[in-house]
Amino acid sequence: MRPARSAADWLVIVSQPPYALEPTPFRFPALASLAGRAPLGGEREIALATYLAARLAHDALAEREIAQEIRAERATSAKTWLSTLALPAPTRTALAALMEASGTNGNGVASAIRGVLTATTNRLDRASRAELERLAVAFERRASP
Repeated sequence: MRPARSAADWLVIVSQPPYALEPTPFRFPALASLAGRAPLGGEREIALATYLAARLAHDALAEREIAQEIRAERATSAKTWLSTLALPAPTRTALAALMEASGTNGNGVASAIRGVLTATTNRLDRASRAELERLAVAFERRASP
């Protein structure tokens, strides 16, 4: 069953030709855009790795309803992929910690996101950092009684 559409959704639908496909939503559009715009090499690898880590962390939210066993397996595979990238050591360590936290019960995810924000201070644009900040706040709210 499809969710009800908002007024903004109808504006997009009405402005598209009748044969057009619906836009593909991304959970972290700024990070995805940054990865697409970045030149090949270190900046792109940092953006892609951060995008993957953010998606894994987002899946640790209770409303995503992804089993912990599946998240743990995905985190292990992601850390293996991360080891193939040429990243600065602090960035690699922070991203690996976030991937590891996403495979657990989710208690350490907010602090791991904060670690990624610190490690990528000069590497991510403002919109990407804002997406990570919102994700960290979502986990902090979840942890608060």
